[in-house]
Amino acid sequence: MAMPDVAVGVRAVTKTYAQGEAAMRALDRVDLDVARGELVLLMGPSGSGKTTLLSIMGCILRPTSGSVRVLGREISTLPDRELPRVRLDHIGFVFQGFNLFPTLTTQANVALALDLKGVGGREAARRAAALLDQVGLGAKLDAYPADLSGGQKQRVAIARAIAGDPPIVLADEPTAALDTHSGHTVMDLLRSLARERDRTVVIVSHDSRMLGYADRIVHLEDGRIVQGREAGTRETVGSWSAV
Repeated sequence: MAMPDVAVGVRAVTKTYAQGEAAMRALDRVDLDVARGELVLLMGPSGSGKTTLLSIMGCILRPTSGSVRVLGREISTLPDRELPRVRLDHIGFVFQGFNLFPTLTTQANVALALDLKGVGGREAARRAAALLDQVGLGAKLDAYPADLSGGQKQRVAIARAIAGDPPIVLADEPTAALDTHSGHTVMDLLRSLARERDRTVVIVSHDSRMLGYADRIVHLEDGRIVQGREAGTRETVGSWSAV
């Protein structure tokens, strides 16, 4: 049975790459609902299907079969030309490699995302500055990505991802290259999006230090969900004190 207020739901989702003897099934009839205001971790070994599932939830990849609903709308059957609008209107992405434009300042990187949503000029600059201040980078508006640490780049990426106030935020290994302090800061930001701004946050990670930040942990192996558990209790995981 679907969870109340489901933001993203997948049903019997299968993803197969190639065909015939070379076919590889990345996902095998996966069912998963993620509610509004929930932070879910997708965890599992390399090749388990985590990033494939995240990409299907974010309308980047299409499933080979199955149903994908975003905010109640079936998107697996939409024509390709409509998927960019779904992503633009409803989904913010935080990529492992940051994907910042090296020739743009931090403010311009965030403002560019606003421009795609029809907000330009001084208003985009103002909102970008406010978002960067929100993630603790108000003093770095004129800095370029090359001048930033890994943690600072990731915070710029988060500011850009939430620039259009999307109801769904998807993150792929957001702490993989970060030290403990930077990782803690990034996870605090992502958790506050879920708890304080009622956003749906789904994170792919190998990082066991993140466990205590999640409301729910979903484990994948060989393209199937094998375990899920609540994770809202206070605990110390790795070197991070988590709630």
